[in-house]
Amino acid sequence: MKSRAYRLIGLLTVSPLRRLFRFRSKGEENLPANGGYVLSANHMSNLDPWPLAIPLYPDRQVRFMAKAEIYKPPLKWVLDEAGAFPVHRGLGDEAALNRAIELVRSGEVVAIFPEGTRRNKGRKKKRRARPRTGAARVALTADVPLVPAAIGGTESLMKLGPLSVAYGEPIELDDLKDLEIRDAAKIATDRLMDAIYSLERTL
Repeated sequence: MKSRAYRLIGLLTVSPLRRLFRFRSKGEENLPANGGYVLSANHMSNLDPWPLAIPLYPDRQVRFMAKAEIYKPPLKWVLDEAGAFPVHRGLGDEAALNRAIELVRSGEVVAIFPEGTRRNKGRKKKRRARPRTGAARVALTADVPLVPAAIGGTESLMKLGPLSVAYGEPIELDDLKDLEIRDAAKIATDRLMDAIYSLERTL
């Protein structure tokens, strides 16, 4: 179900982003039309959720797993109303993973950035961007598609774009279902990151 806040944010921002930042997208045919799935992309900027979600608006709402550090008033209210939910990074937040599993099983689209943090985030970085298995674990546990994507242009918004996003075919997971979840998630994450890197090269 699309929240009122999500619809309002889309109404106010989609058109300006498309025009001002010359937004373009490709690969929408790879997005499942129905049912829940996990959408995973590279992470360059705090604005990455916008280009990632624009091609799905207004038909589908994307539920973002967002870092718990930013869940402070008044932003907490905006995030909650827009359908995001918090994750405590680096702590193996099982509650956040279980929430994501619950959402995709109920037919929602959940976006998870597998690198865990932005690749370039100023001089002082407490966490290094590296692949993590959470997105794969959610998709494998919930038995839903794991869709790779790549975002370009958000790291240099002062240039006013172009912003771009590319969606790839869902990652092959059927051959991993008989493996232990930890092993399956590692293999699936390797496949996911290979797909994301390949999509980046097409932008």
